[in-house]
Amino acid sequence: MTNLIEALAPDIGALLPELETVYRDIHQHPELSMQEFRTAALVAERMEKLGFEVTREVGVTGVVALLRNGEGPTVMLRADMDALPVTEATGLPYASTVRAKDEDGVEVGVAHACGHDLHVTWLLGAAQLLAAHLDAWQGTLLAVFQPGEEVGRGARSMIDDGMIARFPKPDVILGQHVMVGEAGTVGYRSGTILSAGDSLKVKLFGRGAHGSQPQTSVDPVIMAASTTLRLQTIVSREISPRDSAVLTVGALQAGTKENIIPDDATLKLNMRTYDEDVREYMLGAIRRICCAECMASNAPREPEFTTLSSYPLTVNDDAVSERLRAAFVACFGERAYETQPAAASEDFSVFGREWGVPYAFWFVGGTDPQVYAAARAAKKLNEIPGNHSPKFAPVLEPTLRTGLEAMLCAAAAWLGRESEAA
Repeated sequence: MTNLIEALAPDIGALLPELETVYRDIHQHPELSMQEFRTAALVAERMEKLGFEVTREVGVTGVVALLRNGEGPTVMLRADMDALPVTEATGLPYASTVRAKDEDGVEVGVAHACGHDLHVTWLLGAAQLLAAHLDAWQGTLLAVFQPGEEVGRGARSMIDDGMIARFPKPDVILGQHVMVGEAGTVGYRSGTILSAGDSLKVKLFGRGAHGSQPQTSVDPVIMAASTTLRLQTIVSREISPRDSAVLTVGALQAGTKENIIPDDATLKLNMRTYDEDVREYMLGAIRRICCAECMASNAPREPEFTTLSSYPLTVNDDAVSERLRAAFVACFGERAYETQPAAASEDFSVFGREWGVPYAFWFVGGTDPQVYAAARAAKKLNEIPGNHSPKFAPVLEPTLRTGLEAMLCAAAAWLGRESEAA
């Protein structure tokens, strides 16, 4: 492993200016989930020039690039490509000004407010360096550029497009994510590292009327408000304090005018859990409470439930995690640390689950070290703009270098010529 990293080290610094240009380009041209056509074309063209066997349009816009380099393990490295329906407010000179229509036809601002532009850039850089040093490693590199992570459909769409039958089965699947944390650091963990995430839309049905005659209505606004409050008791009163869970009602939509009681109201909610039994219980409790509140309001019909997205738990394989820990400590020393699980969710684990392959996921810090240290000293870490904030802006140096090195270090733990003896 160390031999491969040593062989690549001189070229990493030389490549960073080029990668920064690529990063800024992707950042300025974000694309919504399952609409990543420009990004996919950019990725495919660069990978083809590097000598990879490239397959486009896997799961709509996904790109799979294959580089065979003799006998050895097959390692899959994954990066997600999509941006968010967020209007960027970072003030960066290369900030996105893109606007696009979402799946509902609504025009929205678009920004890489979750760092997927960095993810793509890291994988492009790692692929370029590995392609330039075939004599330093052996095996097969499977580089996967995934669409639609933000809507929880991208990994599944690639699997449903025959990915398992069309490409070599990996021996290990690896991925990483930029997060709030001191830039230059890498956080690894064995076992659960990301929560399961479920988003639901619940439509509540009432009976509309004039605002001056509420007695003739079944008011869905009151119904929705009561339901929202009651849903908060699931975590506070039905889940053990020993179990972690979050339930958020992020949208309550009803009505158009102050003197009209509408016919219906819609709730959009999200929950995060770390245990499958807790997850199943909460999903059942949500349905029970919504139905009960509708019955209490004498609603003309039961609520309508729609799943918006569903992310499984991300549970790192123990053996893979131990090999990564050793690799990261060797590469980064004290800058590698054992992280706590995050309440964020990912569809990364879908690849490992469906392929039956061990996987691991880790974090790369993206916050200016001085900013992070000052916020920690002031006990204001929660005030640092995080992923999905319109002000989320990872500092490029040393984040760009660290993420590239982490991806190379992880791949080297399997592809390095001396790694077979590990």
